[in-house]
Amino acid sequence: MGSSKRVSKWTVDEVCDWVRKQYLCDYEQTALQQAVLTHAISGRALLRMSEHQLDRLGIEPELQQEILQDVLLLRVQEELENLNDIFTECFAS
Repeated sequence: MGSSKRVSKWTVDEVCDWVRKQYLCDYEQTALQQAVLTHAISGRALLRMSEHQLDRLGIEPELQQEILQDVLLLRVQEELENLNDIFTECFAS
């Protein structure tokens, strides 16, 4: 996502935007976007997504692995931003 807004602060619409940009296949987009909209999945919920939850949302197993890998990258990005904040706060005092 091009903005500097943290994933944990994303709205449902911003998660849908991420899905549109991340998954170019119409089927993948449709299945995941429908789940995001139906279940109001925000950025915070996306970061907590698990294989079990994706299965319950009706996402195909092949797509689940791809989504989980992409979500893992988002988690790493979020953690790096958290560490940067801590580092910045330590040296700002």
